[in-house]
This record gives sequence, C-alpha cells and structure tokens, in this order.
Amino acid sequence: MNPPVEPPKPDLQGRKVLIVDDDRLNLRILSRILKPEGLIVEQVYSGEDALAQYATFMPDLVLLDVIMPGINGFETCRTLKARYGDNMAPVIFITAKAESDDVVEGLAAGGVDYLPKPFRGREAMARLKVHLQNRILNEEQKKLVAQLSAANSSKNKLLGMVAHDLRNPLATVRGLAEFLRDDGKDGKLTTDQIDLVENIYSVSQSMLEMVNELLDLSVIESGELKIHPKPVSLTEVLERSVTLNNINAAKKGSHINLKSVDLPAQLNVDGPKIKQVIDNLITNAIKFSPPNSSVSVEASQTAADCTVAVLDNGPGIPEDEMHKLFKDFSQTSVAPTAGEKSTGLGLAICRKIIEAHGGTIRANNRPGGGCTFMFSIPQPA
Repeated sequence: MNPPVEPPKPDLQGRKVLIVDDDRLNLRILSRILKPEGLIVEQVYSGEDALAQYATFMPDLVLLDVIMPGINGFETCRTLKARYGDNMAPVIFITAKAESDDVVEGLAAGGVDYLPKPFRGREAMARLKVHLQNRILNEEQKKLVAQLSAANSSKNKLLGMVAHDLRNPLATVRGLAEFLRDDGKDGKLTTDQIDLVENIYSVSQSMLEMVNELLDLSVIESGELKIHPKPVSLTEVLERSVTLNNINAAKKGSHINLKSVDLPAQLNVDGPKIKQVIDNLITNAIKFSPPNSSVSVEASQTAADCTVAVLDNGPGIPEDEMHKLFKDFSQTSVAPTAGEKSTGLGLAICRKIIEAHGGTIRANNRPGGGCTFMFSIPQPA
C-alpha cells in the first residue's frame, strides 16, 4: 500500500513578519533567522509603533515582546484583536518569562504561541513556519469559500430564471389540457383522446409543481425569502387547507380528518407561507399512504408554542434514512403509492419556512405504522 500523499506546504517566500521588541539585539537575531527563508521583515521598538505599523505593513505574522516601555505586549495584542478580529495575523509572544500564568494571559489576549529567549534558530523557525502555513491555508480556504459562495449565487440566479421562464408555458399547457378535458365531458372527444388529454394534464401539473418548488428554493437559497408575519387564525388556515386537499385526496379514495383544535384566536405568522407548509405535509401524507386510507391533521398548543401534526398511514421512514428528510434534493427509498412524482424539495422548503419563523420541524415513525410530520412555532411570551 502506498503511503498517503501529503498536500504541498505553502510557499513562505515574500510573506511578511512584524517584529516588535525594544531590544535591538533581539531584533537583529530574529531578522537573521527569518530573512534567509525569504521572509520580509519589519522591525519596530514599542507597542505603540506596532499598532501604527501594522495598519500599513499588514503582516502575515507578528513576533511581539511582552515587556516594553509604554503599552506591553499583551495590551498591544488585545488592541490588534479588537481592531482586526479574526483577520488579525497570528501573534507569537517573545519573552524570557514562560510561567504558566504568563502563557495563559498571552493566549487570552489573542496570541497563538510563545517563543522563549534566548532564541534557538531551528526551533524558532519551525514554530514560525507552522503558524505562517496555517495563516496561508486559512486565506486560501476563505478565497475558496468566497468562490463557492459566488458560484452558488450564480446557480440560484440561473435556477430562478429557468424556473420562472418554464412556469408560464407549463401553466398554459395545463390550462389547454384542462380546457380539452372539459370538452371531453361533453362528448366531443373519443375515449382514447380523453385518456391522452388526461395524461397531458397530469404530466403538466406535475412538472408545474416541480418548477414551482425549484423557484421557491432559488428564492430561499438566494436569501430573498421574506416572512411577513401578521395576526392570523391558524385554525382557519388548517380548515381551508384540509378542505382543499380533500378534493385531491378523494381522487385516491382517501380522506383527511381535521381533529378538533384548541389554538389561539390569532398567531403572528406569515399565513400563506404556513399554509404552504401544511399543504405540503398533507400532500406528502396522501402521496405516501395507500389508496382508500385516512390522514389525520392535529393541532395543539402549550405556553411556549403551537404545534401542527400530520399523521399518515404509509410505510414510515427507515430509521437509517431519517437524516435525509428536510434536505435539498434528498429522497428516501420510500416510494409514493400511486406513482406520484417528487423532487425531494418540498420538505426542505418547509424546513426553511418554519425556521424563518423561529420554529422547528421534525418527523417520527408511529408505533402502529405510518409517520407523523409536525412543526412547532413559538408563541410570544
């Protein structure tokens, strides 16, 4: 077996080191250690000078004496940390004092290491290389994250444009199919033609639903999901959703039961977005339950939150696949019972809507079979 290949170590040529020490001999010694490695060295003699020089030199590493006239090394480091935060170059303290209390104080001030006096060239360079290489790798990772973020933003923009441009023609196809289907009811079409129109309508409806989910996802992923909370009767939202979804459930011989609910008269939520979540959970329950089955919708409240649960009679979710739920484009091995289509986006969109409300969404298998999907939204104190 071949040994693992280590990634190449970053080149230190041209990297900048700021040395801060009031002892000129120490400055000369450190400069002689660093310059042969191709490092650019800048020397200052006090904490005040270090703060001023840092802003123009922008070093990759700071070697900072602890005991100096004026502000000491710890205070200098704290000031740098306050100014530059996580972008501050690594600070290594150089000192003859290496007591544990000093080490703790230095680390608390924002330093990453100690370099004891008198200096030993190989040890000093080894320590410096580690922190410089980590600095370079962190910079490269930040650049990579920025590039990935830009690529993801472009992807979301393209996805949104494509979904938006596809939605209108698909809606037109569905509308025309619906128009022809109505003609079929008047005897204007043959049986074969009616079957063809039904297929066109069904396929275009499924594609339109997928495109709408893609459009929703592109909006959410681009950070443009806007929640507009206002006082809403959650009971009315549930009743409306159950009534409308019962029409589709009837096509499969199924029925949705809304159990009596005891909810606040008004809840401060984005009504259309919450209805979208409820519709999706009910649609999934119908989709994954066998024909001629029953789906239950329940709601409850506590002092802390309101919870809506949808209980189906499907096969449940394999325990080792539970982690796939609520993730983008993620699907389990469980298939819809009547060949319905799914993009794997609906639950991911639901999760993002509920989290935007400060709530949680989850799923559990029922002991007697089936699955319960539920979300909870916090109530104001």
